[in-house]
Amino acid sequence: MTYRLRNITIAIALALVAALLTSFYVSNYQRNVRADETNVAVWVAARDIPAGTTGAAAVQKGFLTKSEIVRRSVVPGAISDPEQLAGLVVSDKVLAGEQVTSRRFVAPSERGIHAQLKGVQRAISVPGDKNQLLVGTLEDGDRVDLVATFAAPESAQLHFTRVVLRDVPVLRAPTSDAAAAEKLATQDGAHSVLLKVTDTQVSKLHWVLSTAEDWHLELRPATDAADSPENVESWYSILREGVSRKQLDDAGADRLPAVGEGGQ
Repeated sequence: MTYRLRNITIAIALALVAALLTSFYVSNYQRNVRADETNVAVWVAARDIPAGTTGAAAVQKGFLTKSEIVRRSVVPGAISDPEQLAGLVVSDKVLAGEQVTSRRFVAPSERGIHAQLKGVQRAISVPGDKNQLLVGTLEDGDRVDLVATFAAPESAQLHFTRVVLRDVPVLRAPTSDAAAAEKLATQDGAHSVLLKVTDTQVSKLHWVLSTAEDWHLELRPATDAADSPENVESWYSILREGVSRKQLDDAGADRLPAVGEGGQ
């Protein structure tokens, strides 16, 4: 084979390869264009989905509706099955008609305190000392009661003690870290605990914090917690409980006025 014939053969072979590659590219491009024009099923918001809504609630309450759109219009992260949202919550409000994407849902832990509040629930930070807040004992997720002693009426010398709030969830316990505690000790309040209360409980809590002579939290059992009947204690009830009339007379208690008759 002459040098010229060899070059011609190579050129023809390269031309055939180029033609095949061009044909493959055009065929693949046409196939992709046809695929982009086909309809696919996606899930869109039937109405506005508020932030904090769980994936399960979004499905159960009809927030999602199935729709078909051309494939090229599908946004990144669009879900094809509501089960993909299980165990997640909406991070930002999803508007009606918007494609529902996994990018708008996060794990509850990523939303922090907001993920633990709904409806009439509120979060409030309560300052106090280490004894009032059970520093070193209290942990996130515990439940507590609030016990307070106060005068009634507020300007009177009659003092009463009772459980004001029961079964209050602890969202964030006070730190028990020694270095952090020492730093906090130089600040007002020294320690604080974040509690979850209702919008009506918060009024009672605020009154106790601003008015009560003394108060503290008491830790409830982790399981099978129960409550005794409500009661109010004063010097009068504590003095008389379980003691006979003779014992009171012998102690001179008969000379003390009863509550409501000028007793203290």
